[in-house]
Amino acid sequence: MVDLARKILFYDKLRFLITVGGVGFAVMLVLVQTGLFLGLMGNASATIDHIDADVWVAAKNTPNIDFARTFSDTLVNRVRAIDGVERADNLIVWFMRMALPTGAQEGIEVYAMERFGKWNLPWTISEGNVADLRRGRYLMLDDSATGRCGVFHIGDYREFVGRRVKITGRSRDALSFTTTPIAFMDLRLCQSLTPELDGQTSYIVVKLRPGVDAHRIAAEIRDRLPYVDVHTRDEWSYMSRNYWITNTGLGLNLFMTIFLGCLIAVMVVAQTLYTSTMDHIKEFGTIKAIGGGNGRIYLILAKQAIIAGVCGFMIGAALTLLLKPVMAKANLNLVVIGNLWALTLAGTLAFCLTAALICFRKVSKIDPAMVFRG
Repeated sequence: MVDLARKILFYDKLRFLITVGGVGFAVMLVLVQTGLFLGLMGNASATIDHIDADVWVAAKNTPNIDFARTFSDTLVNRVRAIDGVERADNLIVWFMRMALPTGAQEGIEVYAMERFGKWNLPWTISEGNVADLRRGRYLMLDDSATGRCGVFHIGDYREFVGRRVKITGRSRDALSFTTTPIAFMDLRLCQSLTPELDGQTSYIVVKLRPGVDAHRIAAEIRDRLPYVDVHTRDEWSYMSRNYWITNTGLGLNLFMTIFLGCLIAVMVVAQTLYTSTMDHIKEFGTIKAIGGGNGRIYLILAKQAIIAGVCGFMIGAALTLLLKPVMAKANLNLVVIGNLWALTLAGTLAFCLTAALICFRKVSKIDPAMVFRG
């Protein structure tokens, strides 16, 4: 029976290749779109997840980490006075215009604080020392800025509001959901370059002593600072990701992509199995004539669907892996985790079996006597 399933499926090799190609395209569509979605969501909360902070204090109604609002930077002293707080620092997240050597200007997202090293920010450094940022008008720029700001080197200068700032380092993997390049500079320098930030901060990041409950400290900060929002790291990370899902239609886009991928897989496999079944209708009639039931016939169709599904999945997975480095060059983070591989394979097989069931309805009505006619 296994040989019969294979012989029928491989009888027309071109048709089989078209089938697995269609399934592979559907698999690639689902993997790439879901992987890009996961990558974008990772970018939306990357700095939150990497900064060594247990609690975040933000201005009232701040929707996500990128769209920061300001409040007095002196409030950090009241947070430091809370029992259980190991350290707390101000963090500014702000969009600025950077003048390029070409004369053009490009927007960048600046992260500014006094003690970057204490907070694991930036988390991957290609060149330079983050401690140098406190020693003058210095800037550390992420490698992702190359695409929009052009090639840069250590020792180059860039201008902000007519003031020159020297690039003393470069980081990697510091990406934002908005794709705006990220830079790092000292808190006081940032405040001096932007007058409205004088005496202001975007966030207070809080590190707790070991064993201290983050929810308890967050509640105490809310009592002492009633006009700000306070979140644990997990809460703030979720809020930043969820903002983009609910406000950009990404969730609906992902659903439609998966739906279309599944629809393509079902239609391609169903059409191939149906055509193949009709071409070999007498073989199925013979199975019934020698005593084979509908269960055996469906098992043949199911094995054909599984073979097509597995081969198509392998093609789609290979194409996805080939696209990953290409997308990385465009600063698109394609994340394909183990669970996604498993779910996509399971979904592919499930929908291929569904396609087999569609064909089975036709075969199940075959009259065994047809074998002896003509």
